[in-house]
Amino acid sequence: MRSGEPSTAATRTLATRHLTSRSPPVPVVLDRYRLQHRLGAGAFGTVWMARDERLERDVAVKILARERTRSHPPGRFEREARAAARLSHPAIVTLYEAAVDDEGAYLVSELVRGETLDALLAQGRLSDRDIVAIGVALCDALQHAHDHGVVHRDVKPSNVLVPDAPPAPGQVAKLTDFGVAHVIGGDSLTRTGDVLGTLAYMAPEQSDGRKVGEPADLYSLALVMYEALSGVQPVRGATPAETVRRIGRPLPSLARARRDLSRELTRAVDRALSASPQARGTLEQLRQAFEQELARIRPASERDDRRELTPTRLLARRRDPHTLVPSDHGGADLHRPAAHDREDARAGGERGGELADAAGPGAPALESAPALAPAQLLRGQRASRRGLPRVLWLAVAVAFAVWQLAGGHPGTALLALVALLPIVVLPIGRRDRPGTGGWLLCALAPALGLIGLAAAFPAVAGQAARWRMRAALGALGYWWLVLAEPLTAQRLWLGAPAGAPPRAAWEGSLQQAAAHVVWPLLSLSVLLGALLWAAAAALLPLLVRGRGAALDVVAVTVWTAALIAVTSRLDSSLATGAAAATPRGLALGAVLGGVFAVAARALRGPV
Repeated sequence: MRSGEPSTAATRTLATRHLTSRSPPVPVVLDRYRLQHRLGAGAFGTVWMARDERLERDVAVKILARERTRSHPPGRFEREARAAARLSHPAIVTLYEAAVDDEGAYLVSELVRGETLDALLAQGRLSDRDIVAIGVALCDALQHAHDHGVVHRDVKPSNVLVPDAPPAPGQVAKLTDFGVAHVIGGDSLTRTGDVLGTLAYMAPEQSDGRKVGEPADLYSLALVMYEALSGVQPVRGATPAETVRRIGRPLPSLARARRDLSRELTRAVDRALSASPQARGTLEQLRQAFEQELARIRPASERDDRRELTPTRLLARRRDPHTLVPSDHGGADLHRPAAHDREDARAGGERGGELADAAGPGAPALESAPALAPAQLLRGQRASRRGLPRVLWLAVAVAFAVWQLAGGHPGTALLALVALLPIVVLPIGRRDRPGTGGWLLCALAPALGLIGLAAAFPAVAGQAARWRMRAALGALGYWWLVLAEPLTAQRLWLGAPAGAPPRAAWEGSLQQAAAHVVWPLLSLSVLLGALLWAAAAALLPLLVRGRGAALDVVAVTVWTAALIAVTSRLDSSLATGAAAATPRGLALGAVLGGVFAVAARALRGPV
């Protein structure tokens, strides 16, 4: 660590006056850096664009006044310098020099002409390709830091710089601000229980004041990418206290907000956001998921990757499903300005610097036409697609009924209308309604009934994203199961009602079908059975959450036992008119359904 002295007493006096009262910038500090204009300021100093007159290059100079160093942990400035000095990587801002004198402390680093990630997200200037490429670069940066024994501990959008003109495709982002970094094996920067960093991006163990390691950086990076891809920061609350309460709680899966992303990517991000450090996987696994997604969404017609990943060129591109755009209808709530980070950053009286070590001309204005934020845009597209299935299913039912009537099978036509009618009248909104493929899943209930495993269907319906959808699929699956029994003339669940005529007797008569097939099924027994399956499907993800294998096994055992017990009691007391009082394959089907639920949750990651 070298100490530099200003050239004259007058310069030192001017520097002191600037650092304490924000007067005009000093001409020169450390005998060589002429300050030109301020880039940003935070709790840990002020950043200036300066000219290195000795080497004739532009640099960024972070200045911390002497009186302010006394309010920070002892040795913090030196530890930041030592942590940054260990690192030399294209995706990490390079530290040139660190010095102290009687007036303050100085960190001189490379000048990155560009903007911070949070500013670009707020402006909606990044496509999915850009965000995923930034994720790859940050994985490389953190891996390099970890290989050299440095844990950043303050990864967040405002500490990621995006150059206006990246020199290479792999240098689309630079990690900066190692103000709260920890050198593994070095002296402890804080006392046990002290908390450094930014609340909204802290790993649970970091917010608890426990010892943090490489998994903490992985968690913070995954949270940054979750926010960038979904438009929502799921941890930040309206107040710091609410943010603290959310830390460590299970977060909604990224797949819920971005179903167009690959399962590999959403699963990797979700895994990295696990509350347990041991369950987060590795940086390499997250990087591989980013690489696969980058290859999947890059248009084949694009050859110049560097130009594609330059943010200032993104404005000329027409919006597509992989483009993030700002919102004119509440979009400001999706990406809060950096000031909110500054409010969250003080925890235990300490924080990392909120400094924007970047410079460059203002970004061009966006198109004047109203735009939607990514989450709103996707919801709108899905809603427009989901407006069709009710009408489509009604048309299919009518067409099939007409076909059966023309073929001399009015009874079968009635059964088809009765089977498809719930799809049209179920009281669920567009947001929760399954698409055409979702409704067809209900046909799996009678198919499983053919092999005596119908009781496994509630576990299948329980894999849907929203509880209303799960409940609707569970209830409709039960309804189709009991309707399929007279149609197939086989026992799939409880069997056809006692005394029911064979299919040949009712399929040609509308009256016979209504009186001896449909009417007996419009009973309290069938209604309660459908409600039971709906409740079982809706509650399953609330019990099996992927937090641990043992917890999931216990939860699914309780769920299976309850399903078997309630079904047995329900059918033995109400289904006296059926051919059998015990559902076919109840125990085996429910157990296999529970096994399927645990396996599916393990593959998809925690809730």
